Amino acid sequence: SFDAAVAAADPLRIVPPHLPPPPRGRTVVVGAGKAAGAMAKVVDAHWPAAAPLEGVVITRYGHGMEASRIRVVEAGHPVPDERGEAAAKEILALATALTQDDLLLVLVSGGGSSLLSLPVAGISMADLKAVTRELLASGAPIQDMNTVRKHLSLIQGGRLAAATRAQVLALVISDVTGDDPTHIASGPAAPDPSTFAQAVEILARFRVEPPESVRRHLAQGAAGAIGETPKPGDRSFARVENRVIATAQASLAAAAEHFRARGVAPMVLGDSVTGESREVAKV
Repeated sequence: SFDAAVAAADPLRIVPPHLPPPPRGRTVVVGAGKAAGAMAKVVDAHWPAAAPLEGVVITRYGHGMEASRIRVVEAGHPVPDERGEAAAKEILALATALTQDDLLLVLVSGGGSSLLSLPVAGISMADLKAVTRELLASGAPIQDMNTVRKHLSLIQGGRLAAATRAQVLALVISDVTGDDPTHIASGPAAPDPSTFAQAVEILARFRVEPPESVRRHLAQGAAGAIGETPKPGDRSFARVENRVIATAQASLAAAAEHFRARGVAPMVLGDSVTGESREVAKV
């Protein structure tokens, strides 16, 4: 049953059916997450040899794979680092250079929030690391952490999609309850319903004392002096599709079917059960 659950989220199986036909122009593959290397390898293997393909994806240290036409960069997770920042800068530049005839294929998976870190002007990587560590120690849920990070980023919270003129297809492997693309890797290609004011409130609620540059930036955003992340309904998302191709619920269903086929009646408690596994099991 464990193997069946894992297979339901295996990039080797789930990515190929979702690959679109090559566009008239260029295809650039970008992405970030713990599965980014495996996803890139699959795209490279299944993309037509005669069709142009290039790109950069970021995964955590020790998870890199060989994808001949797509460069796989290893960077810091769960605390971001300078290698991730440099690669994210390259990803944003690639996206910005594309035209309407091109395709931006975005590979998104869990862990992408720290890996795809490109802080706004005035916030250093050291300051982003500091607030990330504080948030990790505070016990804030991942959705709240990502609300803060999206408002400190040039690339997350839909800004990657808004920066390009190309057609955008994001293939998303979910690692969060609810499977909303805005919360997975801080939604680089998804509209962001959260606000600067919410980011300020989250830091206060979890008693996080951010570096002065972070406090100032969020305060300016909450006051309306800095433009918000692109919201649902923004016209830039008319040419963007976020497609969730693997979820915890699908893996649970695969495990349940494995048991059912062997005469064991499973009880699926759902994918919204969270917490320390030993304590959840007791309950």
